[in-house]
Amino acid sequence: MRRLISSGAPLILLLALAHGANDAFATILPALLPTLQARFGVGEAALASFVAVIAFSSNVLQPFMGALADRWGKRRTAALGLMLGSVLMSFVAAAPSVPLLILLLAVGGLGSAIFHPAAASMAHASATRKGLSVGLFTSGGPLGSALGPVMVLWVLGRYGAETVPYLSAVGLLLGLCLFALTPQQMPARGRDRPKVFDIGLFLGPIGLLALCGILRATAFISFTSAIPLWLVNAAGYAPTAPIIGLTLGTYSAAASAGVLVSGALEHYISRRLLIAGSMLLGLPLLLSVFAVPTGSPLFYVCVAFAGFFVNSSIPLLVVSAQDLAPQAVAAASGMLMGFTWGFAGLLYGVIGPLIERVGVIPMLAALGLLLIPALTLTLSLKEPEHELAAQPSRVEPTLGD
Repeated sequence: MRRLISSGAPLILLLALAHGANDAFATILPALLPTLQARFGVGEAALASFVAVIAFSSNVLQPFMGALADRWGKRRTAALGLMLGSVLMSFVAAAPSVPLLILLLAVGGLGSAIFHPAAASMAHASATRKGLSVGLFTSGGPLGSALGPVMVLWVLGRYGAETVPYLSAVGLLLGLCLFALTPQQMPARGRDRPKVFDIGLFLGPIGLLALCGILRATAFISFTSAIPLWLVNAAGYAPTAPIIGLTLGTYSAAASAGVLVSGALEHYISRRLLIAGSMLLGLPLLLSVFAVPTGSPLFYVCVAFAGFFVNSSIPLLVVSAQDLAPQAVAAASGMLMGFTWGFAGLLYGVIGPLIERVGVIPMLAALGLLLIPALTLTLSLKEPEHELAAQPSRVEPTLGD
């Protein structure tokens, strides 16, 4: 069985499934925010601090966890992270107090920080078409984020918060499969051994790619964190109404499709053009969600298109960073898959109180404008020469040195 899953499509499929399970647990907090608000009697500012905690633990630390994965071995690192995050994050719905909730978010989110860079570097090494391979792996995350809120809210409403932790069995099983079935990833040694903290990753082209990712992720996270509260406080739905899970699920499922399509197109169309196009279309599509009747078919269509375009640049940014750091692929993956999301989540800790003061729609409109400087930064970058060689019909440069 290990020989069957040693490379190619079977390995990518397993990694994508594991990614889906990881993100299903790591991203359940937005769907639970109305429930936690009712349970603890806190305002948007406190809820934003919960988002900031999970953002820091699960995302900001990913470059450092990636460096450890490069040093320790990627297979066991990915398996450990998935199992740790699945178990602890499944208890968030049942947390009896705010201090315990914060502890679960801080430690449980660390599992996701451990998993992402190790698994992404395994996906990068498994195929020659890196964009498609990383796109397939990446698509599992939003798909898990789509299913997670729907499943958790259904179990919560039907059986109660104390039964939600049983869902962690899925993450535990896939974590064991990662450890038992995937090929051993030899850790880097000697001169190839990366630093635990490499300031060079934060400077130059990779730093600019990360800045693009931060601006894009801020718009994405602000929508997923604010839309459940808007549906409850402005549109009048109950905290456990199915529309909350369906909206988040539609957004994340479309986001999964977006990364899959962009990863496939990367072989034929300039990365820079794909990234810029997705960001250019993201802002009007985000705002269109609030201009149509809530809960209507058109509402879900707008939600889907917004998720598709706002998220579709992820695999292209990740592969570009990986190409720029061949000796520290996991650390570079953590920069673009985690650090960008985490920094955006920390920014939401400031944005949350502003939403409470000025309202969801005006604030999201302002945040959507962040896609414009991200677009400008993207157009200022170049693409790697090997991409030009693979696609001789191009006349434009590609991301890289």
